[in-house]
Amino acid sequence: MARLVDHPERFQLANEVHARPPAELKVPARASYVAVLIDHSQRDAEHAHLVALCERYNVVPPTPGATHFSARIGQVQLKWERHSEFSSYYFFVEGEGSKPFADTAVTFLPDGWLDDISGLRIVAAHAVVGARDERLTPAEIREACFAGNLLVGAEIGEGAGAAYTDFRIHGDGYSRFLVFNAGMSASQTGRMVQRLFEIEAYRMLALLALPVAQRQSPQVQAIERSLAEVTEAVSVESRRDEELLNELSRFAAEVERALSATQFRFSASRAYYELVRSRIDELRERRLSGIQTINEFMSRRLTPAMATCATMSQRLRDLSERIAHTSGLLSTRVDIAREKQNQALLASMDRRARLQLRLQQTVEGLSVAAISYYIVALLSLLFGALEAAGVRINTEIATGISIPVVLLLAGLAMHTIRRRIMRPDAEAAKHSAK
Repeated sequence: MARLVDHPERFQLANEVHARPPAELKVPARASYVAVLIDHSQRDAEHAHLVALCERYNVVPPTPGATHFSARIGQVQLKWERHSEFSSYYFFVEGEGSKPFADTAVTFLPDGWLDDISGLRIVAAHAVVGARDERLTPAEIREACFAGNLLVGAEIGEGAGAAYTDFRIHGDGYSRFLVFNAGMSASQTGRMVQRLFEIEAYRMLALLALPVAQRQSPQVQAIERSLAEVTEAVSVESRRDEELLNELSRFAAEVERALSATQFRFSASRAYYELVRSRIDELRERRLSGIQTINEFMSRRLTPAMATCATMSQRLRDLSERIAHTSGLLSTRVDIAREKQNQALLASMDRRARLQLRLQQTVEGLSVAAISYYIVALLSLLFGALEAAGVRINTEIATGISIPVVLLLAGLAMHTIRRRIMRPDAEAAKHSAK
């Protein structure tokens, strides 16, 4: 009797949605976040660095190949996540510091441990979580926490809290988020802080495509101008078709190389931008008077950059298609020209063959005459010898009578030889026709 069998990855897939729960943050709290771009070859060193930290605090380390890990390291709640091309480190500490963004969560880590993390730092941010203080005005928050920079913020969780930032990197190398809790649970507070960190991370990762697009722009413009010139030349009949086709092949190679070098970055940028939009939606913002919301800020600052990247990606694809289309048109014209040349060559060969046939027929006629002449000469000698031997024969009459007979026999012989020579070619042509 058949037994129902589970898919080998059923439990792994079912548990995936529960694999990376957000931290629970009670007010007041401090959080820090670091994201590093890391190559596959550095993954072992990354794991060893985490293991060393765990061993220092007698904590069970992550297993080799793990993609996430959470543990308490002294006073710090550590959360680590591995992604496709980057890794995230979250650090949470309870309580408030001497002043905002002074005693941050990373100050409780062992000296030098954070600096020795493998990879290239792409994002670093601090968050301070406190109770809502109605006495603080946005202007006071801006001066006290964000060095007077333009403030961006909104009520979050449909009024259950508020978040402020300036999306700038401050003197310590970290950007800053100030979160006020006005009714959020500890788990909701943790989710909101994580979303704010992720917005910053995905924003930076999405913008990695912008320098790529800017570097490609001059090359694409140069190819577009050259392609316009080549297309103009293609529209005019010329003897440079082969040269133009070679030039188009060079353009195609350059564009394909650019596509190969950039499409992963552009595709990743689109995916990260969608994550930014998703995380902003999850904040459920409400406007604070006189302050840009995070959604507005991203729409005005990030969206144009993403449009630049999308435009460059599309320009490269369009350029590839235009080059292929122009090459196809030019190749067709070159093929037609070659076909005309081949037809002219075949016609010339046909004329030569007919001329050669006529010459051959002439030679055959001369050959029959020459052979007949020698045979008649031999017969004349034979008839003369017979007459001298006493045979009653008239040499001249006999020679004259033999001439048409010899010509006829020589012609038949030449015709038979020609037929035997031509028979294989005729049979081959007959089989090919079938």
